[in-house]
Amino acid sequence: MLASVAVASVGRQLIEYLGGLRLSGGDHDGSLFTVLPWQKRFIYGAFRGPGDVALSVGRGNGKSALCGGVAASVVDPAGPLHGNRREVICVAADFQQARIIFEDVLSFLGEKYDLTDRSQWRKQDSANRATLEYRQSGARIRCLASKPGGLHGARPFIALLDEPSQWDQAKADRALQAIRTGLGKVPNSKMIALGTRSSDPTHWFSKLLKTAAYSQVHAARPDDPPFQVRTLRRANPSYDHLPSLASRIQEEIADAKRDSDNLASFKSLRLNRGVSDVHLATVLSVDAWRRAEGQGPAGRSGPFVLGVDPGSGWSMTAAAAYWRSGDLDSFAIFPSIPSLLERGLSDGVGRRYVEMEERGELLTAGGRVADLTRLMSEVLIRWGRPSAIVCDRWRVRELQDACDGVRLRIPIVTRGQGYRDGGEDVRNFRAAVLGGLVRPVESLLMTSALAEGRVVSDPAGNEKLSRGSAGGRRLRARDDALSASLMCVAAGFRQWHSGVGRAGGAYLGAV
Repeated sequence: MLASVAVASVGRQLIEYLGGLRLSGGDHDGSLFTVLPWQKRFIYGAFRGPGDVALSVGRGNGKSALCGGVAASVVDPAGPLHGNRREVICVAADFQQARIIFEDVLSFLGEKYDLTDRSQWRKQDSANRATLEYRQSGARIRCLASKPGGLHGARPFIALLDEPSQWDQAKADRALQAIRTGLGKVPNSKMIALGTRSSDPTHWFSKLLKTAAYSQVHAARPDDPPFQVRTLRRANPSYDHLPSLASRIQEEIADAKRDSDNLASFKSLRLNRGVSDVHLATVLSVDAWRRAEGQGPAGRSGPFVLGVDPGSGWSMTAAAAYWRSGDLDSFAIFPSIPSLLERGLSDGVGRRYVEMEERGELLTAGGRVADLTRLMSEVLIRWGRPSAIVCDRWRVRELQDACDGVRLRIPIVTRGQGYRDGGEDVRNFRAAVLGGLVRPVESLLMTSALAEGRVVSDPAGNEKLSRGSAGGRRLRARDDALSASLMCVAAGFRQWHSGVGRAGGAYLGAV
């Protein structure tokens, strides 16, 4: 990786360097840095060769201090990664969060050098600027917020990306591209992303944890008892080394047992489960959906029910098919104007729609209004003739016209979106998925829809899929594939698994 240091020895020299740094604050104030086994494993893995690196671990385990030590080794003239004009950038959701690693660097190097000596060091530390540079070589560290405009022009040797899951979703992809473009300007440069897992499996950090040249994840498994010590150790490898961490976690356990909001935060930050750190009223948990996807396809045998959620104007229109064997598949269409990239930027999801198109899950048809006839034609091409069609009452006549356009003569069962029909559909959908009766195709479209979807409840506790901004739903959320899937799975569940043959006043005949 480095011209002056053999690749095989970089990790060893870094660990030796870290062991000579002195800690300030915390449980081991004034002691030398003890590099724990999990940290050694990370250093050796991260610096054994080229490529991006990802680390995910529960909050408070010392990852910031570890990365502060790595950054210090670049700026420190005696550090193993030091070199002429080598720069470390620390990027976080905002400037103040980026300063956390910077403060560790100041602490480490302040124990070895007089950082106020202006002939040797150039230090800027203000409300909006944090840099430390060794003048003789020009090696330095800078802190930046994850804003694309401020990241263009950077030439980092190492980019430390802190808590990517907390970055502004609308700008995160562009910020990442700006960083990667800068890395390409410096030979042997490296990106290190570190933080708790994202609740969105489509987030770039979630993908990096699977595709990085080296990835290390410390997280509780979905079925682990959340409050057992062995579970806590799995997500918190410093649990036995940091008494204050263990004590704090035990306090949070008591809070989590009393309050669902605290439980959501505990699962996200302490167990690193990849769930939202706030309690959201969702149709299904991420864990439940992943378990369903993990079953694999059943073979699409038997009849299938088609669910259609027709959008209006420039909105998305989605179709989902649920087979009696349990398979569930979906796709959607957008009008061709504006482009998918423009839509993604407008909706705050970056290139996600383009990725869906590349995967064959999203099509464009029509000018400024989605073409329902094209949707139904695509249904027949992909899946064949359905045994039944379920649709929202709102645009049923347009859907009937589209069915006529492809010579599909099947009665359409209409469902309301209130608590009566909508509540029943949510209950049946959950029962089918949690009961192992749904085997969904792995789909970016559907996982995105699940992440966006929210439910609201009435005083009696009935839940329905939210529209508008109710229940914390984003106004530009695209959960149409979830709506279509809810309707077809719920209809199939009533028909095949519950013994109930009626839906919304219309009969789904024997299939």
